[in-house]
Parts: sequence; C-alpha cells; structure tokens
Amino acid sequence: MSSTKADRKAADDAASWLFNVVTSVGIILVNKALMATYGFSFATTLTGLHFATTTLLTVVLRWLGYIQPSHLPLPDLLKFVLFANCSIVGMNVSLMWNSVGFYQIAKLSMIPVSCFLEVVLDNVRYSRDTKLSILVVLLGVAVCTVTDVSVNAKGFIAAVIAVWSTSLQQYYVHFLQRRYSLGSFNLLGHTAPAQAASLLLVGPFLDYWLTNNRVDSYAYSITSILFHTPVRAASQ
Repeated sequence: MSSTKADRKAADDAASWLFNVVTSVGIILVNKALMATYGFSFATTLTGLHFATTTLLTVVLRWLGYIQPSHLPLPDLLKFVLFANCSIVGMNVSLMWNSVGFYQIAKLSMIPVSCFLEVVLDNVRYSRDTKLSILVVLLGVAVCTVTDVSVNAKGFIAAVIAVWSTSLQQYYVHFLQRRYSLGSFNLLGHTAPAQAASLLLVGPFLDYWLTNNRVDSYAYSITSILFHTPVRAASQ
C-alpha cells in the first residue's frame, strides 16, 4: 500500500471513529434531555422511532448503491432482533432510571462480559496483560457502582439486562457478518425495518407497563418532536 493510500485510510479511520464518538455521545445527551427535561419517559417507543428513522436512511443508502442485495435467514434475523431490542431498550431504560455517570459505567462493564462470551462460545484465550486490563475495568466499575448514590434497584436491574443483551448483540453481529459475508450497511438494511416494526408495535404497551403513562397522552412540542428523530446507529 502506498503512503498516499495509507494516509487516506488513516484519515478515513480517524474520521469514522470521531463520527462514532460524537454521534454516540450526542444521542445519549439528547435522549437524557428528552427524558429528564421534557418528560418523555417512553424509552421503548423512542427506540422504535429511532429505528424508523434509520430504516428511511437505509432506503436512501440502498437507492444510492451503498447497500447491496444480500441474504439473511429469518431465524437468524429474529434472534438478532431479540438481542438488539433488549439491548437498546435496556440501555434507554437504564438511562432513564440512572444517572448518565452510572449509565456510562454500565457500558464499560460490557468489555469483560463480551470477553467472557468469546471465551465460552469461541474458546478465545486472552493474554495475561489483557486479563489484568479487564480486572482493572471490573474494579473501576465496582468502585463507581458503590459510590454512585443515584443508583436504585430497578435502575441496576435495567443496567444488568442492558449489559448482557448488548454483549450478546455485539457477539451476534460479528457472527452474522462472518457467516453470511455481510457488511455493516447490509446487516443494518435487514435489521432496522424489523426492529422499527417490532418496537413500535410493542413499545406503547411496554412503556405503559413501565411508567403507567400512555404515549398518546404526552404533551408534544416542536422541540421534543425534533429530539425524537436521532438516527440510532447500529453497533456493527
């Protein structure tokens, strides 16, 4: 690879990482503001709206040629949707019931859980240095969990569900990409419509059960409607 191509690849990688970080943090802050400031406590429905927006984006990407025709069997699609929906709904509920700090701490704990899944399911063996790094993460999570006074029982349970389902989803993403030779956009093209439909169907009922409030009774405003539409980027 020439130096020009290597520099271009490095620049593209840096831009991709920066975009991922900015959008991920931006979505967290927007969601927290929508839930805490504007009182929109319907986390499942919110996630469905995100994926409806993402589905529209995949239609545009397919029209532009960035998403090529591919095949994903229905059983595998349904399993992925189950893991992914539990992951994102769990994360949003965790964000709603916990502080942003504890939410981020919970996300850190996905690192050792993901490693555990690779050890159990793929017989991956990690080096001593990697194990020590994971131990440091676990100790940090434990200390922060104990000292974070905003943690409550239901928020902690939501965080545990979110961490395990997210780790399973990430493992399954790589599994599907390897097995069916799917790129990120291709996988997103299969999963986003299914996730949007399932979450928008179940969301209002689940949110009512969690909050005892109906989504159609919320006092919508122009600002809150604009906050509903961030694209939920898949973690592929």
